Amino acid sequence: MKGGLLVAGTTSDAGKSVVTAGICRWLVRQGVKVAPFKAQNMSLNSFVTREGAEIGRAQAMQAQACRIEPTALMNPVLLKPGGDQSSQVVLLGRPVGEMSARGYHGGRQQRLLGTVLDSLAELRASYDAVICEGAGSPAEINLRRTDIVNMGIARGARLPVLVVGDIDRGGVFASFFGTVALLSREDQELVAGFLVNKFRGDVSLLEPGLDMLHGLTGRRTYGVLPFRHGLGIDEEDGLRVSLRGAVRESEVSAPVGEDVLRVAVCAVPLMSNFTDVDALAAEPGVVVRFVDRPEELADADLVVVPGTRGTVRALAWLRERGLAKALVRRAAEGRPILGVCGGFQLLGEHIEDDVESRAGHVDGLGLLPVRVRFAREKTLTRPTGEALGERVEGYEIHHGVAEVLAGEPFLDGCRVGQTWGTHWHGSLESDAFRRAFLREVAAAAGRRFVPAPGTSFAALREEQLDRLGDLIEQHADTDALWRLIESGAPRGLPFISPGAPA
Repeated sequence: MKGGLLVAGTTSDAGKSVVTAGICRWLVRQGVKVAPFKAQNMSLNSFVTREGAEIGRAQAMQAQACRIEPTALMNPVLLKPGGDQSSQVVLLGRPVGEMSARGYHGGRQQRLLGTVLDSLAELRASYDAVICEGAGSPAEINLRRTDIVNMGIARGARLPVLVVGDIDRGGVFASFFGTVALLSREDQELVAGFLVNKFRGDVSLLEPGLDMLHGLTGRRTYGVLPFRHGLGIDEEDGLRVSLRGAVRESEVSAPVGEDVLRVAVCAVPLMSNFTDVDALAAEPGVVVRFVDRPEELADADLVVVPGTRGTVRALAWLRERGLAKALVRRAAEGRPILGVCGGFQLLGEHIEDDVESRAGHVDGLGLLPVRVRFAREKTLTRPTGEALGERVEGYEIHHGVAEVLAGEPFLDGCRVGQTWGTHWHGSLESDAFRRAFLREVAAAAGRRFVPAPGTSFAALREEQLDRLGDLIEQHADTDALWRLIESGAPRGLPFISPGAPA
């Protein structure tokens, strides 16, 4: 089997990432050697491969679904937003500069198409199948000329396209039809059909609409996936975390001890790698919520200041919101605070930034004896070490170089009282260390909380990936999907003219 597929979507957050991961896990369970691919990813959630390349965390998760190591080839272009108008461009795992949206779409993006197609070709030469993920919608007609991630890559590599729609949002039939109708004849030829995601209820009530959709477009529906909670793993952005005042709170299972442990995560601007706290949320008796008001820290046993693509901007935001004063007060009271990456940097004494914000000298919160200088070269490593008597693994993605002046050593950072800081993302996924850290937090908070001894974050992640594979195996037409992946671009499908149904 040598094949491929592009999983596109009617909208952002239609479920492309999890459907791609589900197809990958289903294929690998059939003995297929499969790899994921996303030509261009815009995300602040990233990961470092073993060779020191930065890629989107969604592709790292999809590689895990394939049971292989992630590489830079799986996400050759990564865009890391630094604001509304510009992003850092990461090419084959290495940053190559900042660029405005107009500059990128005005020419740079199209010049990257060769690199993207070469990366995909190299993967296809090494694997039986490559399952590609699109971005946003393929019907962004204003961007089609420079597109390298949706129909641009599908046409360049002659990939069949499966369009995913989120029926839970409503309007899925119009979205399916409109997506196809807005494409050129050449692009429409590659669209094989549809996959309905997040359906609740009796599928038989949906079938007349699917039959009508087939009549209108000449394209079949390859499956109807039911709504399932807890499948949004390693998402690309903060869609699941509102930055407009709402609180996102994790579900919590019964604690082992008498108390639950409450974790508040400051929802700073340009929040990156907020998946760091997923391992905390996976612990029985730990509830995690994202907050943006100082009063929401009052009952928290632990406050996490997460990573951010804008350390200086996040520091200003904390001060404007009154959260900075609440953190200073909390540290003085000996109540636990954990700063990760950018969150660690802003807890220090001062920041010298002529790279990210170009703000020069900025005073930090002064909670840790640390001075930070931003370097042009980005640190991308996969360190291992020991803390609280336990082995820890993590990964680093940062321009800020921290000079630790005092305090108790903690990974690459330090600890003063109950304020902790480190650049290491992913450290809480190390089970024994996470339990030791939570015991320290519980003791400082006066909680009778006991970490569950058998919780394995890696095993829980595998369970989630298997659930995604089960969704595809049980609710998609896998025989038809197999033929589509194996045979390549479809032929003979009708052209749908906008405003004129077939």
